Amino acid sequence: MPMKTKLFVLYGGKSVEHDISLKTALTVLQSIDRDRFDVYPIYITREGIWCHRGRLVEHVRGIPDLILPVDPDLANPARSLGTLSAKLFGAGGKQVALPLLHGSNGEDGTVQGLLELLDVPYVGNGVLSSALALDKAAAKAVIAHAGIPQAEYLALRQTDWLEAGEEAIRRIEETLGYPCYVKPASLGSSIGISRCEDRARLKAAISEAYRYDRKIVVEREIAGREIQVAVRGNERAQASVPGEFIHEQAFFDYHEKYEAGRLVMSIPAELPEETAAAVREQAIRAYEALGCAGLARVDFFLDQTGRLYLNEINTLPGFTAFSMYPIMWERTDGTRYAALIELLIDYAFTRHADKQSIHYDKEAVR
Repeated sequence: MPMKTKLFVLYGGKSVEHDISLKTALTVLQSIDRDRFDVYPIYITREGIWCHRGRLVEHVRGIPDLILPVDPDLANPARSLGTLSAKLFGAGGKQVALPLLHGSNGEDGTVQGLLELLDVPYVGNGVLSSALALDKAAAKAVIAHAGIPQAEYLALRQTDWLEAGEEAIRRIEETLGYPCYVKPASLGSSIGISRCEDRARLKAAISEAYRYDRKIVVEREIAGREIQVAVRGNERAQASVPGEFIHEQAFFDYHEKYEAGRLVMSIPAELPEETAAAVREQAIRAYEALGCAGLARVDFFLDQTGRLYLNEINTLPGFTAFSMYPIMWERTDGTRYAALIELLIDYAFTRHADKQSIHYDKEAVR
């Protein structure tokens, strides 16, 4: 019988999206084929402390089972990470990491950089694409350079706001107008995002967004439909059929998305054939422009004239059994949830193997 692959599942994290990560991890851990993988859950607390119990033996029943206790002797990030790295990552054998860390300190290239240094294959995007995609201002600059249409926007640092807030407000009003959206540059899941219809709401929204980031993005509203597409692959990416969120409100915040259960999915989205093809083509262009690998969900607005605008690229989309990303793939080619995870793991091993051909010693290439 072949030796099982060690699968290190990272979840939680020092992020306001900590709870979303737990929901993703629960579904993944309940779906992994234990005949192929020895699973090692790694819980990262809200303070950044890494916790583990070794190989998963029992069935994971719910979120409480994911909250692993902190070792009192390792109650800081550096000590917990050092011990865990030596004990788990350094133990040898075929191994791969599956980071399920949404938002800051996990989806932003930090954990990806750590895994690169440890020479551990990992699922999903690399350091640069992770960092770029999570920073909305940086991603928009790259997307603009690639010539992909997107909403007009302004990026605003906190120092700009503190030193010249009224001037910033006037610039937003003259350039973007109302309604507009205020977003922390480096967060997802609609946390800290506000729709603004007047100056008073704009000022309050800016102050709220700066609670979560030191840079924000303000965008002109695009009235229309929200179309999403799942992309997967390394060098040769594939796009799924497009999906759509059906809702009556102009904006759904965190509560409406994750707690109230008021979003309805339409997969595939009802689109003209040429529009669906354009969505898939532009999604792959955006994916390649940011250097993505493994997976991403690409979100668009479709206005009433039929024009597409790229909204954002999410390098770690929601991944529960009821999330858009896995459902779009099942509706595209029949790939079920567990098989999709294994496919993403295969991409991780392929990318890691490709990197082994890179030389770090100039003498070796003579």
